[in-house]
Amino acid sequence: MKLFFKYKLDHVLFWFVTILFHCFLKSFTWTKAGPFHFVLEIILRNGLLAAVCYFNMLYLFPRFFKKGSYSFYIFSLMLCLVVYTALKNLHDTWLNGYVIGDVAKRNFFLNSYYNFSTALFYVAFTLALELSKRWYNQQQLLQKIQVEKLNTELQYLKAQMNPHFLFNSLNSIHFQIDKANTTARESLQKFSAMLRYQLYECNADTVPIEKEINYLQHYVDMQRLRKDNHYQINFNASATTGNFSIAPLLLLPFIENAFKYLSAHTDKPNYINIHINKTGNMFSFNIVNTKDATAPVYEEGGIGLKNVERRLELLYNGNHELYIDDNAETFSVQLNITLP
Repeated sequence: MKLFFKYKLDHVLFWFVTILFHCFLKSFTWTKAGPFHFVLEIILRNGLLAAVCYFNMLYLFPRFFKKGSYSFYIFSLMLCLVVYTALKNLHDTWLNGYVIGDVAKRNFFLNSYYNFSTALFYVAFTLALELSKRWYNQQQLLQKIQVEKLNTELQYLKAQMNPHFLFNSLNSIHFQIDKANTTARESLQKFSAMLRYQLYECNADTVPIEKEINYLQHYVDMQRLRKDNHYQINFNASATTGNFSIAPLLLLPFIENAFKYLSAHTDKPNYINIHINKTGNMFSFNIVNTKDATAPVYEEGGIGLKNVERRLELLYNGNHELYIDDNAETFSVQLNITLP
């Protein structure tokens, strides 16, 4: 079934059956007008129908209907149907009225209702099929993610320590550290805050962006401790990035990936640049890191980035754009999310 959908065989089968049925209905054209006009009728009618259907599925529906511009969507769709009807009427009038010679069919508006209703049926039918297929794929994807989530939770439960014992231990270690060693104390506090965030605040579907940014800042600060002066790590969140919620730990895999594959050049800069911004209802996250030329950062089998891509498809399907650019010396991610 996956191969059937992957290679668009469902589209091929649909149009094959459609064209075959149309050939049967218009078989009289072969005898009355000749093979040229028969083939022209088949190509013109089905080509125009396919153009209207795919223009609706691939552009009008996702661009306007899914974003709430219902009136403009209906207007644009009706305009497409009218254009199809006019072109098909013109061909029908020429073929039946002049080529075949049926004087009664030289009326341009004779087949308007039939052509318009046919186009409307095909648009609605193909859109329903496409949405049904997407719904099926989304359910399969959701089921897969739920299984992965259960496995992750199972592994977590197996390895989980008692949270109260853990935090009490961290507090004990904090007070045992010399007060003059402020760096170690601050690092332990950040680690404790990160752990508390993961244990207690990430169970909800969404979290305030301020808390998510604070967690990411702590993570970056902890990673900085492992790097020396040969590394430049910049984290910038604009002042406008606030007052909305986001899925928890959605951005972390990109930052983890950047540190994992960060270059170790001795003759040129090694850097990670992270920028978080919100303009209007558009949230954007950008991260760029240098890498070794031989290190394959993004692979088809990679779990972390693939998981976050699946989460994005489920949570922000149609409202996000993800661009991943794996160059010889740098790896960059640009994520844009249209907020409600």
